[in-house]
Amino acid sequence: MELDFRKDPEVLSRIVDEMADGVFTVDARGQFVAWSQGAERITGYSPEDIVGRPCNILEGPNCKGFAKIHDLLAMPPDDVPGICNQECKVQAKDGREIYIHGNLRLLTDTQKQVIGAVGTFKDMTSFLLTNERITLLEEQTRDRSAFDRMIGKSAVMQEVFRRLRLAAQSEVTVFVSGESGTGKELAARAIHALSDRNDHPFIAINCSAIPETLLESELFGHVKGSFTGAVRDKSGMIQTANGGTLFLDEIGDLSPLIQLKLLRVIQEREVRRVGDEKPEHVDVRLLTATNRDLKSLVEEGQFREDFYYRIHVFEIHLPAIRERREDIPLLIEFFLTELSDELGKKVTGIARDALQLMMGYTWPGNVRELRNALEHAFVTVNGETITLLDLPPELREENRNHSGAHNSVPKILSDDENAEKAEIVRALQQTEGNRTQAAKLLETSRVTLWKKIKKYGLSD
Repeated sequence: MELDFRKDPEVLSRIVDEMADGVFTVDARGQFVAWSQGAERITGYSPEDIVGRPCNILEGPNCKGFAKIHDLLAMPPDDVPGICNQECKVQAKDGREIYIHGNLRLLTDTQKQVIGAVGTFKDMTSFLLTNERITLLEEQTRDRSAFDRMIGKSAVMQEVFRRLRLAAQSEVTVFVSGESGTGKELAARAIHALSDRNDHPFIAINCSAIPETLLESELFGHVKGSFTGAVRDKSGMIQTANGGTLFLDEIGDLSPLIQLKLLRVIQEREVRRVGDEKPEHVDVRLLTATNRDLKSLVEEGQFREDFYYRIHVFEIHLPAIRERREDIPLLIEFFLTELSDELGKKVTGIARDALQLMMGYTWPGNVRELRNALEHAFVTVNGETITLLDLPPELREENRNHSGAHNSVPKILSDDENAEKAEIVRALQQTEGNRTQAAKLLETSRVTLWKKIKKYGLSD
């Protein structure tokens, strides 16, 4: 007699348990109903630990993918997505941090009411750690002062370059943070240029520069007659970037409605033009950036929490110039060469007092302001060397107001000190700024770590 696998729950259960991937189901309240042996092998949690409990192990501050299963379960029937692709960092039963990748599908009854969800996931930890080790080895043979058009030998910039390379080697959703003028679009372009998508379009949109009434049409496109002025069909930027990368700057300015529509694009890889009933498949990698505090916007109800977790899978923070003053001479050298070619005026150097002033200036506009200052100097310079008087008045004014308090050139760190500073930066980023946890990671005391942070100027 031939066995019918489809009608034998015991055999089906055995097959699921033999799978390397983890498989789980939750009910409509978000409580686990089933937890496979593969899920136990990956996380260390047994079915007895999990079944009947809320799906907390796949939620929380360390989780960027499955973070809002409860929100998905509470969605209106018409908004129920198909398969939701996920990336997530969770804590195993033994305390290890593991990286998982998988998908989640909501289950509905005949009335299209959500009754639960089924999900699968695989352990990506060893793959990511191996990738990271390979990247670190490759860095030893590369010019460590530049990454695409991003310049810097400082420890904080070396960490930025490392994370940019990691991001370029994967399809992970990247969030670039940093003050205005730190080069967030340059970072996004560098990721695209080094990725497998570099033969396809890179589309950059500043969300704050387009009126909200037009932004939806610009992103998603529209069909003829969908609104006043829509005289023909139009493809949106998402479709234009198909196969490539879409970079959304100032993401914090998006309305909740557009956030929701983008969330569906990310999860379902489909885009629906304004006024169109038929969705179209798209293959777009999304990179986002902002200089605003998205966590505060989430707490204030101005930014969707589910969208925040979906775009905040892998963060790359770009430091302000005041956090890496040792890079200022490199930046000046780079921009002098670039501006000489661009403006057709040969300028090869900068006077010592002018350099000293630029090293001590606070640079609220960061790299963008520094380049503008040098471009200003190109207008007035007489000869091949920029002098103090060629710099913009606001730089010299701050110098007078502070009576030289910020004028001294910072101490140049040794190779050992730079290496130690890089380790501290990495530990603080891994622990999201928690100094106690960072000290444990570095196997030192919290007091010693605090002193090192002060020494290297890493404090806020």
